[in-house]
Amino acid sequence: MSNDFYKDLEKYANEEDTTIFAESNLDGYSDFYKEDKKNRVWWIDKLDVVGEHLFSFDKKKIYNMFLDYPHNLTKEEKEIFDEDEPYWKDFLKNR
Repeated sequence: MSNDFYKDLEKYANEEDTTIFAESNLDGYSDFYKEDKKNRVWWIDKLDVVGEHLFSFDKKKIYNMFLDYPHNLTKEEKEIFDEDEPYWKDFLKNR
């Protein structure tokens, strides 16, 4: 392995974790989380499930990114999602 890998790993390990958590109290689901307090999109995981990307704006209604984006979001929700999640906006741009 290259020295760059170890340098990158060390850098990542030493970065401050800014993840914000909020209890979901939903059986079979993780707590809600977001990467930064400025984000308006909350993510949540279904325990023991791989590949689903679930998110919420209000921690009540949960969307499945691959099933619901963009057609089941309101115009405002889509704008918020696209602003807060530029990676996923680009990834899903052909939908």
